[in-house]
Amino acid sequence: MHGSLPGLPLGPEGVRKLFGSFGSIEQKWTIEDVIAEGDKVVVRATNTCIQESFFGILSRGRQQTFTATFIHYIVDGKIVETWRNADDLGRVLQLGARIEPGISE
Repeated sequence: MHGSLPGLPLGPEGVRKLFGSFGSIEQKWTIEDVIAEGDKVVVRATNTCIQESFFGILSRGRQQTFTATFIHYIVDGKIVETWRNADDLGRVLQLGARIEPGISE
C-alpha cells in the first residue's frame, strides 16, 4: 500500500502493521464511486469513525469524518497493489491538533 502511515514497509507486512496500528475502531465506510478500467479499480469513499488515536493523537471519543480515494491494481482477480490518498490532515484537525507556523532561523 502506497500512501499509508509513514515508515511502514511495502507489501503484506506493511498492511498488517497498518491494521495493527488502529487499536479499537468503530467505522462506517460509504462508497461514493467505483470506477474500473483495465487492471485498475478506483474507489472514492467517506469514512466516519471513532478510534482510540490517529497518528498518536488521542481521539477522546471524538468522531472523525474523512474522504479517501484508493486505486487498486488487480492481477488474476486479486488486489496486488494499492495507492491511498486520504484527508489525514483533516482527521488530526478534527482530533484537536493545531497547525502552527515554523520558526525560521
